[in-house]
Amino acid sequence: MTKLKLGSLVDEKPVKVTVELPAALFADLAAYGQILGEQGDGAATVEPVRLIVPMLSHFLATDRGFAKARRTHQGPAKAG
Repeated sequence: MTKLKLGSLVDEKPVKVTVELPAALFADLAAYGQILGEQGDGAATVEPVRLIVPMLSHFLATDRGFAKARRTHQGPAKAG
């Protein structure tokens, strides 16, 4: 079984965003969704649109340059 970077998807209150994707990227998302679905219960393909949020979240969470820049822009953490 292939180990994917995304695990199960979480449902949260959505904010509507419209985006255009290159056809090749959409095809890759569809293939990823198919593989992810097969690794779950094997019954359902995950729609490409449901992959965008967790993929972006994972990307931002693991981007060290972004984390460093964000800390610099936010300043020191305030004690609660």
